[in-house]
Amino acid sequence: MNIAVTGLNATDNPGPGVPVIRSIREADKDVRITGLLYDSLEPGIYMEDIADKSYLIPYPSTGLENLFQRLMVIHEKEKLDLIIPSLDSELYAFSKISSRLAEKGIKTYLPTLKQLDIRAKDKLHNFFKDDLKVPKNILANSISDLYRYQDEFTYPLIVKGIFYEAFKANNFEEVYSYFMKISMKWGNPVIIQEFIEGEEFNVVALGDGTGETIGAVPMRKLYITDKGKGWSGISINDPKLLEMAYLVIKKTEWKSGLELEFVKSSENGEFYMLEINPRFPAWVYLATAAGQNLPYSLVKIAMGEKVAPMSTFEIGKIFVRCSWDLITDISKFEQIAVKGEFEL
Repeated sequence: MNIAVTGLNATDNPGPGVPVIRSIREADKDVRITGLLYDSLEPGIYMEDIADKSYLIPYPSTGLENLFQRLMVIHEKEKLDLIIPSLDSELYAFSKISSRLAEKGIKTYLPTLKQLDIRAKDKLHNFFKDDLKVPKNILANSISDLYRYQDEFTYPLIVKGIFYEAFKANNFEEVYSYFMKISMKWGNPVIIQEFIEGEEFNVVALGDGTGETIGAVPMRKLYITDKGKGWSGISINDPKLLEMAYLVIKKTEWKSGLELEFVKSSENGEFYMLEINPRFPAWVYLATAAGQNLPYSLVKIAMGEKVAPMSTFEIGKIFVRCSWDLITDISKFEQIAVKGEFEL
């Protein structure tokens, strides 16, 4: 079986591709992994036992046809069985071309466009407001919106991009500055969100597309970087977090992996759902180590196998990220930078 995976950017803001591949390889020693890359310096290219061969692909923003045709060139060489896109910003594109990929014999297991719209940061509050506590937010499409709504702001607050990045703002000047920074990088709308002080928790889960949860593992963040990324975390058993994860999957009939982000308010002890990330997180290997190999379960479902729901996992497993210098040669870098493909 040849599985293509994106998101090999294992940097200080890591993509999920490397831990997804680690999980799959742990379950299937004979699998062939094809890395799909957007940059010739993605660290996953040069890591041992990650991708057997890697290929550059165009950003989805360059057009669906460009992406599809490049995938067809790769498919002709690799005979891909399955593609697992791992990054938020590419999921809409892959979902739109999934039927065309299926016609060529390439399977995917992705959220529908409707599901992606439901969980979008600008739609989340309204969809779940009757079921879960979700911070209030205001959508700003322009500077004039900031001035129009500034009387509704209570500081501190969070300024968030529609896809990536979030900043804590303590006054209107900071809101203005972060709005400009995010809108120029990621576009509009920019989300102005109520700030909830408290401890951060996450749940990684897998839905079967009918409302059933195949598996779910919660974790508490132990260390958070200045970018807000969990650099260390521990698997925990919190019935309330699991109950909320099951509710989200049931209500959305979620198909594929996802990550739920929560904060437990230090003021009232209640959980607030901050985001639904529509793919496995970069810490998904913690779930595998705790006994639920969710990426490989996704592979089996995508390939037509029946997978029984998993309800148990090991509590107290800790992940700690580290920096590690990968040494390679200029000739290897040239392979991917010039030819667009690389094999270890």
